[in-house]
Amino acid sequence: MGRGVLLTSNLPQLQNLIKRDPTAYKEEFLQQWNHYNSIRQIFQINPDENAQHFRELVSFIAQVAQCYPKETADFPSQISTLLLESYGTLSPDTRRSLVQNLVMLRNKNVITSITLLQTLFPLLPKTTSSSLRGFIRRTILSDIRTANLRTKNHKLNRAVQAMLFGMVERGMDGEVVGDKGKLKAAAGTGNNGEEAMWAVVLTKELWRKGIWNDAKTVSIIALGCFHPVVKVQSASLHFFLGSDEDKEDSDDEEEDLPDIKGLQHRREINKKTRSGDKKLQKIAKSVKSKKKKRAETTTANFPAIQLLNDPQTFGEKLYDVLNKYDKRLSLDHKILLMQLLSRVMGGHKLCVLGFYTYIMKYLAYHQLRIPAILVALAQSVHDFTPPDALTPVVRKLAQEFVHPGVGSEVIAAGINAIREVCRRQPWSMEEDLLGDLVEYRRSRDKAVTAAARGLLQLFREVNPGMLKRRERGKEAAMGIAKGSQPLPFGHSAQAAVDIEGLVLLEDHLKKLREEDGVASGEEAEDDDEAAWEGWDVESDSDESSDGWISVDSDNDNDLDISDSEDEEDKRKKKGKGKAKASQEDEDQEEEKQAQETAEEAVQRISSLATTKILTPADFALLNDLRIKAASEAVERGAGSSTKRKLAALESQRKTLLASGDGTLAETFISEDDILGPRKKAKADYAERIASIEKGREGREKYGSLKGKKNKAAPSSSTNREKARNKPIMMILASGAVKGKKKASLRQKQQKLRAHIDRAKKSHH
Repeated sequence: MGRGVLLTSNLPQLQNLIKRDPTAYKEEFLQQWNHYNSIRQIFQINPDENAQHFRELVSFIAQVAQCYPKETADFPSQISTLLLESYGTLSPDTRRSLVQNLVMLRNKNVITSITLLQTLFPLLPKTTSSSLRGFIRRTILSDIRTANLRTKNHKLNRAVQAMLFGMVERGMDGEVVGDKGKLKAAAGTGNNGEEAMWAVVLTKELWRKGIWNDAKTVSIIALGCFHPVVKVQSASLHFFLGSDEDKEDSDDEEEDLPDIKGLQHRREINKKTRSGDKKLQKIAKSVKSKKKKRAETTTANFPAIQLLNDPQTFGEKLYDVLNKYDKRLSLDHKILLMQLLSRVMGGHKLCVLGFYTYIMKYLAYHQLRIPAILVALAQSVHDFTPPDALTPVVRKLAQEFVHPGVGSEVIAAGINAIREVCRRQPWSMEEDLLGDLVEYRRSRDKAVTAAARGLLQLFREVNPGMLKRRERGKEAAMGIAKGSQPLPFGHSAQAAVDIEGLVLLEDHLKKLREEDGVASGEEAEDDDEAAWEGWDVESDSDESSDGWISVDSDNDNDLDISDSEDEEDKRKKKGKGKAKASQEDEDQEEEKQAQETAEEAVQRISSLATTKILTPADFALLNDLRIKAASEAVERGAGSSTKRKLAALESQRKTLLASGDGTLAETFISEDDILGPRKKAKADYAERIASIEKGREGREKYGSLKGKKNKAAPSSSTNREKARNKPIMMILASGAVKGKKKASLRQKQQKLRAHIDRAKKSHH
């Protein structure tokens, strides 16, 4: 083939030849490179001229750039500069082509990920095309995910996080416009926060997919909570509250897993070969590993609120936003801020005392969304909150919600809210007020009675001295008689020396090792040494360093040493009586030993936390073991406190399964806890549809069965059959009958002629 065939219009053929032999066709490439530079200069002056030819040249050079790295060293920077500086003047086709070629250069390792992302991040807020914006978003997420697939790419992560920080910080100097009032209408299209919004959206997506789960990621979104644009604030607040609305809308670029059952079915039908079996096993193994990896990445080790850098400053800033811009923000947005502030205060045990003064103006039964406000109030209280700041709040709740002038639902919500506040800080209650609230247990309404009884039961546990003598109950009265008093504010019963219930987990793991055949012997010691190399772990073995073996003295009562021969004679006489009651004694001893071992397990301090790093799965297993131990204690006849503990553990487990966090973080209350049990709550749309679908199960569809039963193919009656059975009065009033009466002579002749013609054609 002659060189004259390689013309400018035949770039695909030249591209193919260059990839086969770059050295031989270097002159042709340089000719096209010079042609590209001249066209690029013309294109910068007039983007509409030779746009198609310029796109073809850019695609050609991007395909062969890896063959000539020295000559095309400036090519990626030229494309990036053209996109960033002249993006508004480029046509949509040119924009997409340049972005695709830049991504191709990254795939061919011509440029680094940082160079590509530095170009793509500024394009997101500028792009108006939804398809191009989705392509850029998927490219960014897939590139970061691929870089962190095997190990964390800290260099890339730090660079990308710095870019995202910059995108959020660039709009922080603007004025807070809010989402209501005159300022919003007069704001126009100024700083709409598109750049910061994209930074928050991408960070949330990377957190949700488990690619980023560190404190820097949380810091980016924490900065977005104070952005002057309300929609950026709202997106950041939803991330911390765990109520992301854009999870379903987000583009999930993860590849679809192959259908294993379909492949196995195809394997049974097609020809059986060893290579086919190996391929099927390989695919099944890869699918299993991908599912396991996906399950690990979607479960974060810690919730985002626990990773906040400076929670006290963060909470104070949230309160400043609430207090300063109260008139500019809508009620829904202020409730989001209240909920996040309350969770931060409750989770980190912070004291932002101005929040209780601020929230008092919203404590009214006619306030919109008052259950959410009461939830935020209750969640913000903890055992370190000063009672002096909470006493006015409790008094205001009682005055507004608990009086005869309101409905029973309002009274129940008020008492439940007071109970949740006092559960976290019992010293915020006044004795006279408590006596009045407890009297509502004699109400005729079920919700009010349950709320008042819950408050009474709470103070029987935490501070029965505030109750009247006849309301204290048996256990509380006995405790007061013994001299037990509740601890004052700021005092703790005892220092924390162990994780509650950790002994149960240690015994469970030990039992599993024994079942697997690995007791506390040489194999277990070898495994511990391999897993904890370089750590000083205390040995639990009974063998001392001197070679002595400690012998248990639990069975000392089995050794019977007699001092005289008379005792032996007496023992022979009483042998028959003891034989009858031996079985009962053994059963009683077994029950006593079981109770003693349970009590010892509670009192024993576990060393598992010093020898093992506990994972979220360990904490979930620990919660299950505590539920099992509490249920066994209830079956043995334990008291009411153990039953309440069991109910609390089970509710905590349900909350963890619903949230999917996988951690034993502090669970938050919901609006149902405030509203209490209702006679018949109003069903929402989803519940009504579910009820309708349930009623349709097991019955035939509505409609007439006439004409369907005696036919081979079920169908309804024909129009002729329907006309035959039509009532005579309807026929007389029909248009066809009335038209016959009013027809002219000419019309009657035409109908008669048509009837005769039809009769002749049908051979009648």
